[in-house]
Amino acid sequence: MNNLTFQYPTWYLILCLALGVGYALVLYFRDQRFQEQSNTLNWLLGVIRAVAVAFLAALLLSPLLKSITTQTQKPVVVLAQDVSESIAAEMTPTAQTAYIQNFAALSERLKENYEIVEYSFGNDVREGLDTSFNDKVSNLSDVLTTVYDLYSNQNLGAVVLATDGIFNRGSNPIYSSAKLNAPIYSIALGDTIPKRDLVLRRAFYNKIAYLGDRFTVQIDVAAQNCAGQRTNLVVSKIENGRNRTLQTIPIAVNQDDFFTTREVILEATQAGVQRYRLSVSSINGEASTANNVKDIFVDVLDARQKILLLANSPHPDITAIKQTLDANKNYDITTAYIDDLQDNVANFDFVILHQLPSQRNPATSVRVALVQQNIPHFYIVGSQTDLPIFNQSQPLLTIAGNGRNTDDVQPILQKDFNLFTLEEALTNEIRQFPPVTAPFSNSYQPSPNASILMRQRVGRIETPRPLLLIGENESGTKVGVFAAEGIWKWRLFDYLQRDNHEIFNALFGKTIQYLSLKEDKRRFRVNLDENIFNENEIIQFGAELYNESYELINEPDVRMVISDSEGKDYDFIFNKTDNAYALNAGILPVGNYTFRGTTTYNGEQLSYEGQFSVQPIQLELYQTTADHGLLRILSEEYGGELLYPSQLSSLPERIEAKGTVKPVLYQTTQTRSVINLKWICFLLLGLLSLEWFFRRYFGAY
Repeated sequence: MNNLTFQYPTWYLILCLALGVGYALVLYFRDQRFQEQSNTLNWLLGVIRAVAVAFLAALLLSPLLKSITTQTQKPVVVLAQDVSESIAAEMTPTAQTAYIQNFAALSERLKENYEIVEYSFGNDVREGLDTSFNDKVSNLSDVLTTVYDLYSNQNLGAVVLATDGIFNRGSNPIYSSAKLNAPIYSIALGDTIPKRDLVLRRAFYNKIAYLGDRFTVQIDVAAQNCAGQRTNLVVSKIENGRNRTLQTIPIAVNQDDFFTTREVILEATQAGVQRYRLSVSSINGEASTANNVKDIFVDVLDARQKILLLANSPHPDITAIKQTLDANKNYDITTAYIDDLQDNVANFDFVILHQLPSQRNPATSVRVALVQQNIPHFYIVGSQTDLPIFNQSQPLLTIAGNGRNTDDVQPILQKDFNLFTLEEALTNEIRQFPPVTAPFSNSYQPSPNASILMRQRVGRIETPRPLLLIGENESGTKVGVFAAEGIWKWRLFDYLQRDNHEIFNALFGKTIQYLSLKEDKRRFRVNLDENIFNENEIIQFGAELYNESYELINEPDVRMVISDSEGKDYDFIFNKTDNAYALNAGILPVGNYTFRGTTTYNGEQLSYEGQFSVQPIQLELYQTTADHGLLRILSEEYGGELLYPSQLSSLPERIEAKGTVKPVLYQTTQTRSVINLKWICFLLLGLLSLEWFFRRYFGAY
């Protein structure tokens, strides 16, 4: 529909017409050049000129043309199909084929009157109808949220939700925050009759354990309609494709609705990702045995650092330090005296030297091994320390004198220390710690590169002499020095004041943790966010390559070989990002894997190895009884109905009978100036050209 409007009073058109007529009269009826021609020619030329001038004058009034366009939008009907494993588990292949055909026929019928949008949901919500029914989880609230986000501001007519009502991810859809403004028609799939079934329902355990530790696995076993039966809970470990039974626990099912919990204690005897299988033996007449087995994966970390506490002679400081280190399960502590040392120092990650080198034993072989093997170490100086040899053994502190005379000193924390943070309680309380015994010397010369954590206070006098300092030697190995003995008194005082050893443990625990922590200085690394993946997760790697100046580069190609437990290899090449590498390895089958990344830079072959595991998702197997009650509540809440697959053909009539699903009319008004219409230009041009032709033809020009 088009309407013509003017920005000026419409009676101005009379003036425009008068202007055109007046112009034509002056031009043709007072002009004598066409007197010899017929009067018809004069009238024709006058009319053409009058129309053209009047039209031009009318255009100066800025007329506007309004056009109104009406569009009809069909109601949107969302068809959402649950494609999780539990759907196919309750259908025979013939029934599944028939259902898919009926659902497709429903979609075609609804397309006649509605705009149809199809979604599949399970692991996630995706467009289109997926008929494989192999998703590992069900998330009903996710599909409602997706529909709400996409169609809440559109003409949403209805939502058809085809599912069995089982959800094992997300929240209960009844309490979803996505409140749709359209009825939900639930297609109830599956079987609500409980079958005779024994289920290993859940297993609770820590996914990470430390080598040598014991960890607990809590196992929930349930049974339906199995009263009077007996079964065995078997815990085994899968190694190189073989099952090794660890424990067998008999279970007696004493009622139809049965549930029990058993706890199993396992030992982490091998580093790496370990695969354990939990299973219950099947019983006669069981509906499904697929949910009798569950595999769990535990990442056993060999993160325990071997620490050698080496002393010149027995001393209470040794016990105080050992008790502090024993509180950290990541430490494997060995205590020895220098005269009886039998272990190879190179086998340890960190060494504490108490009053070594001493005046009777310089510990030369130990000090040489520490330097050659780049082993971090910590000196505790005392009255038995040979100060001249000590000064040569480390670069952090030089103490003049022979150490025969001593001072009783107390600690003063340095506020500018920034290698690690200390709690405020430690800062406030440490000034009250009893004195420790330090060598007397007027010359304590710390290295400029040393970081001083504590200085010495003698009585009320604060001295610049360092008490605890940290740094590195020439090869970059971390070294620490505590220039006094008697720290056992600090531990006892801490307990007397606070009934615990928290302040003492924090001070020396953090110091030793910093010194013993090894930096990863490898120039090529492959990064993996986690070591255990679900079977439906995409496995993504990252890689970093550094040049000799430890600057990130990504010039050469990086290759990756992933090998499974059977020796099958998967070859990949990393993609290059801004200054690193990335790889999407996709989804891999369940099992244990090793990987090896390689690259060549400046003729040097660099590699990185690691391992990970892919664990199965068995959530869909643990609950096989459909929950149609949930679907009925959900449909009633939104004003819909609960239907069964046999009623699919009646759904279009039910939606139409509801009377709430209506098309929406949208009107669009467009306003534009008449002068912008191209045909106006051609009309004026045609009138003036026609007049010019006649005047030319009859000799007026």
